[in-house]
Amino acid sequence: MQRIPRRRFTDEFKSQAVTLAESIGPTKAARRLDMSVKTLENWRAASRSGKPLSSPTRAPVSELESELARLRAENATLKMEREILKKATAFFARESE
Repeated sequence: MQRIPRRRFTDEFKSQAVTLAESIGPTKAARRLDMSVKTLENWRAASRSGKPLSSPTRAPVSELESELARLRAENATLKMEREILKKATAFFARESE
């Protein structure tokens, strides 16, 4: 059986993921970020209760991992914006007919 490597997320990525989950819903956000819904729900619960999103025993994240997490979050945001623009284009195309 092949073991799946554990992913590490930066605190910035976690906070952006929580914000995204609150705006579009946890299931859609988790799907867009290619991560577990349960993990995202745990982050949301920690955020709501005022607990820090980082753990004190967590190993530091490398610069490449940090950049990858930032780019994933940016990619998710851009996909969401593109989807909104597609819907707006379709709406205005129907309205002008």
